[in-house]
Amino acid sequence: MHITPTPDQLRARRAAFRQLHAAGCFLIPNPWDAGSARYLASLGFQALASTSSGAAWARGQPDGGMPLAQVLDHLRELVAATELPVNADFEKGFADAPEGVARNVALAVDTGISGVSIEDSTGDPDAPQFEIGLAVERVRAARAAIDASGQDVLLIGRAENFFLGRPDLDDTLRRLQAYAEAGADCLYAPGLTTHAQIRAVVQAVAPKPVNVLMGRPSELTLADLAALGIRRVSVGGALARAAWGGLQRAADLLARAGRFDGFADAADHRALNQLMGD
Repeated sequence: MHITPTPDQLRARRAAFRQLHAAGCFLIPNPWDAGSARYLASLGFQALASTSSGAAWARGQPDGGMPLAQVLDHLRELVAATELPVNADFEKGFADAPEGVARNVALAVDTGISGVSIEDSTGDPDAPQFEIGLAVERVRAARAAIDASGQDVLLIGRAENFFLGRPDLDDTLRRLQAYAEAGADCLYAPGLTTHAQIRAVVQAVAPKPVNVLMGRPSELTLADLAALGIRRVSVGGALARAAWGGLQRAADLLARAGRFDGFADAADHRALNQLMGD
């Protein structure tokens, strides 16, 4: 069941989403389609975030391969799938220039999202990150677009250093501080793995909230992250990869051995039908 939310419902979602960032620590898992969004909502999560990789793989494309129009349709689908706030993984804003980022963020806001993340990655392997001055202007442009919309949508500024294989903590902190000053409501540096790295980011941008990515097995627990001052924890494409892992194992047994053992842990048909029919 997909229902387009009313303006009042969107205002309520956005207010609830902002309140989640005010104190404590919450999990914001990443569905890749309407069905996975509905299942996650049924578990009691308070908000959801899109995943560029999970959505792209479901459409037979590589991460980053979905065009803007397709991403906007996908965001509308997620917003309509549940009553929860949705944070958009909006990659680099589908533009390099600040003016393009502003235009596209305005389009994203119109889908009904409650938050939007803007990366400082370029997609160019020879120069994988925007120069910090341009990166700041891009965040500032996104902030201006949100403000002009009159909608209470959170802006998340992302420093991609560690994700891009450039684990320069000092540069990461400089970037996040600059993005916070440019108007980002929440800061995010995917790829952090140690207590020291996480604590440094939290302290550098305090009192603004920090998102941390936990997409791999880790000794860190949600309680540990809360103690470090993290406000929200996302998992990126990890749930989609887990689903793909189940598919790969079952399909491999079919293809290589003609065996059906891979269906032993399959979800129950009736339970899924009931969930999707609610």
